[in-house]
Amino acid sequence: MATRFRECALLLLLFTHAHAAAPLTEVPGDAERGRVAFLDRDAGHCLLCHQVAQVDEPFQGNLGPDLSDVGSRFSAVELRERLIDPTLINPETAMPAYYRTTGLRQVGTAYVGRPILNAQQIEDVVAFISTLKKP
Repeated sequence: MATRFRECALLLLLFTHAHAAAPLTEVPGDAERGRVAFLDRDAGHCLLCHQVAQVDEPFQGNLGPDLSDVGSRFSAVELRERLIDPTLINPETAMPAYYRTTGLRQVGTAYVGRPILNAQQIEDVVAFISTLKKP
């Protein structure tokens, strides 16, 4: 039984990983809309854990890595993958899955069965954070 469970989990992981590479929408991400979602403390919640030098906002977090040059370090595919389900990269991460809706723990009532960000918001945030590069 445990072996079968591991096989199913691996197949789900591979399926999710393969689909994270492709954009989630036909409409390209918009960096300005992505900036709004990224900064929105009721949507993306990104500044609760991360800091970005290019953003003039108070109370930036320090739990997650500094994202000031994340667009230089990762491709859009890699950024999308990290937003959709960061456990694909690090199973022990504290970062929430912004698009995955199954197999989650400690989910707020408002988010049960629905993603934190919808598909277009994911693409928009990817477009925004892809612009974050140090000069």
